[in-house]
Amino acid sequence: MSIPTLQGRLVLITGCTGGIGQATAKALAQQGCSIAVHHSSDASKSKAQDLIAELTQHEGVRAAAFQADLSTYENTKSLYDEVVKRLGHPDILFGNHGATKKTIGPTGDIGDISPELFEETWKLNTGTNFYLAQLCIPHMETQKWGRIIFTSSVAALTGGVIGPHYASSKSAMHGLVHWLSLRYCKDGIVSGDIANSQIYLY
Repeated sequence: MSIPTLQGRLVLITGCTGGIGQATAKALAQQGCSIAVHHSSDASKSKAQDLIAELTQHEGVRAAAFQADLSTYENTKSLYDEVVKRLGHPDILFGNHGATKKTIGPTGDIGDISPELFEETWKLNTGTNFYLAQLCIPHMETQKWGRIIFTSSVAALTGGVIGPHYASSKSAMHGLVHWLSLRYCKDGIVSGDIANSQIYLY
């Protein structure tokens, strides 16, 4: 059985300067993918530039850094527009950004999480990933090919050790992926998510 090539595909990876993001970017660049490297702040700018220098050593691979605070839909749209302007329409979306916000653990009190913090967590972890998928899908539909992957968490299945705001935001991503899979599989768009636990860097 032949393995479809990813040569020449453009991948948008949010949260690309973390452990999962960097490892994924390097693996896809080895397959000939160009990478839109998203990072969230000035603090991660040097990591993004170092990663780009490594990615572009592969023949034919383009890469560029995009800084954006994805806690707002306006910034999310601006990120997408800038990627399209500089590199083109993403063929693959890897929504890897997210935040825990506040940790109360499995023995904390639900009253420790305000409705405002709950909504902030959902917006960042789930809402902006939904919006990025919404922005990327029209191009994927047109070419009858696309891949959408989200980084969820084992907390989506177990409740985890952070809190109800985080666990529920990650659980929502599973429902989103199921819907996307059913709706767009006929258009050549494959969707999935990763329910990982803690990632250690060595």
